[in-house]
Amino acid sequence: MPANLKLNSESQLEWNPLHDGQFNDLNDAEFLVAEALSIRQTLHFSEVQDLLETTAIYGVVKKLVDKGICWVWENLQDRYRPKWESKVYLSPAYAQEAALEKLLNEWNKAPKQLALLLSFLQGQQQGQSITSSQLLQKAQASPAQLKALTDKNILIVRKEAVDRLQLDNHQALQLPNLSLQQQSALEEIQTAHLDKSVCLLFGITGSGKTEIYLHLLANCLHKNQQALYLLPEIALTGQMIRRLESALGGRVAVYHSKFNPNERVELWQRVALGEIKIVLGARSAVFLPFSQLGLVICDEEHDGSYKQQDPAPRYHCRDAAIYLAQLYGAKVLLGSATPSIESFAHAKEGKYGLVQLKERFGHATLPDIFLADNKGMKQKKEPLDRLLTPSLHQAIAETLQRQEQIILFQNRRGFAPYLLCDTCGWIPQCAQCDVSLTFHKFKHQLACHYCGSHYPINLVCAACGNHHFSQKNFGTEQVEETIRHHFPQARVARMDHDTVKGKHDHEKIIQQFEAREMDILVGTQMVVKGLDFPHLRLVGILDADGLLGFADFRVNERAFQLMEQVSGRAGRKGETGQVWIQVSNLQHPVLPWVKDHDYEAMFQSEINSRQAFDYPPFTRLIQITCKHKDPAVAEAAAQALRAQLEAHLGNMIQGP
Repeated sequence: MPANLKLNSESQLEWNPLHDGQFNDLNDAEFLVAEALSIRQTLHFSEVQDLLETTAIYGVVKKLVDKGICWVWENLQDRYRPKWESKVYLSPAYAQEAALEKLLNEWNKAPKQLALLLSFLQGQQQGQSITSSQLLQKAQASPAQLKALTDKNILIVRKEAVDRLQLDNHQALQLPNLSLQQQSALEEIQTAHLDKSVCLLFGITGSGKTEIYLHLLANCLHKNQQALYLLPEIALTGQMIRRLESALGGRVAVYHSKFNPNERVELWQRVALGEIKIVLGARSAVFLPFSQLGLVICDEEHDGSYKQQDPAPRYHCRDAAIYLAQLYGAKVLLGSATPSIESFAHAKEGKYGLVQLKERFGHATLPDIFLADNKGMKQKKEPLDRLLTPSLHQAIAETLQRQEQIILFQNRRGFAPYLLCDTCGWIPQCAQCDVSLTFHKFKHQLACHYCGSHYPINLVCAACGNHHFSQKNFGTEQVEETIRHHFPQARVARMDHDTVKGKHDHEKIIQQFEAREMDILVGTQMVVKGLDFPHLRLVGILDADGLLGFADFRVNERAFQLMEQVSGRAGRKGETGQVWIQVSNLQHPVLPWVKDHDYEAMFQSEINSRQAFDYPPFTRLIQITCKHKDPAVAEAAAQALRAQLEAHLGNMIQGP
């Protein structure tokens, strides 16, 4: 729920009018407050604190209440504040054309006021509503001139509440035409929804899933129902909202965490009233108060961003959306080029409907995948030569020469993930959560990517006093610096959580890349999820080993999904795209699946492995983490907890 839907409460003291005004039995502090109350009648608790010069006022307040001098009252206030604008209107006295004409004909002084009035009338003839600030800017006039016209009762300025959402009211243009394969998939989805509430659309990257979504949303509008379209990243909403509005008109709203509290309140209210029919949003949109929900689309349903770990509430948006749809009797469509193992297993078992798109739209081909061995790159003397293999360097140069675009993917932000003392191996860690600190060169600071704390660069080792540190591994900031060094003529931009702080920063970078104002885009996961760039020909995955090295039973699935999704951005229109994957372990089993775009082979291998070891979807896992500032205490607590659980659950316990 938006914070501004909650009420503010402030305690205050109210004078008891029946009290006789005798303060003989009061101490000094009580007397001060009682005397002020007898004069003011009301005092906020904050005013009492100022009066007594202390925050410990509750003993004094209790004594005054017990003696019948006052009572405590809670003042409730609505946090939400509507947005007000000063709108300018013509006075009713001049609503008739004859009266207005007479006024203008008899005008013989104050030429600047006349110019301001004529500027207003020109806008009014075009049917435009105008604010006072817009009018003054348009006429290059001063507030004094506008006040003079209002004093003469020629113009009227009224304050009006305005909608912060600013939804476009244009009519829908036209739904995209579907290919035979897309039309067949649409009909299969509609058939599956007749007896199953959830359907999985498994379509390879570039197969045209979005066009099918648009037709389903249009059907929802024709039934006067609401629809929720979920995306895993805020970065995707800008490009998608333009496609939705061009096809479906202005009944589409966006909802995500970058909106301010008052904007969220207005959207909540309009969704609850059924005025907004389609909501495009990130995971928090699942909590909106729909009244006529008919369809939920969960695009990129496999994405880990749908699961919120911190802060509370902790939930998986995809699963919450399925439950939400059940409450409303709505239908759910899960879409992905690389479905989660769980969802695809449910579909193959018949729990979900299953529809597949196996060809790219417009006869486009999947990109060619190349592996580049990067063993030995980290030993090069010059840091700027460690990131790009000769093969990828050459591919970038050739792509730039053809004036085509490039995305370089590195799933770590910052300059270096951590610093390491050359003498003793000490790594700077966050004082709040013991996570290693990431080096940010541009800001010249160390940052904790877990809790957000920042620290100055520490050039002295806390363990041995040494002054020499090595930068280990690399992040997007270092990639950007390297690319600018090797390709100084290229227009390079970086897209990660350090460069997209504001509500519109994602959209600005994406639009610039779409408009070919950039040649190379360096970024983390947010550059590879569901975005469509027609002139993108080359994608580079700079550190595949970093994706394959996690100690997690889902590591192969997630690495395949991420690399396949990254690869899918290239060559969507025209020539076949290229993807270069830099990796040192060329024998890793995930790489052939990625090279062949073979999801089903990955699924079969992983599902067999999970069945053998009793992993999801065959069981459910509960992870319990014990934390303490002393590792020995945390270890002892974990062992004690294991012993207690084993007494009831036997060999179902793993770890610590």
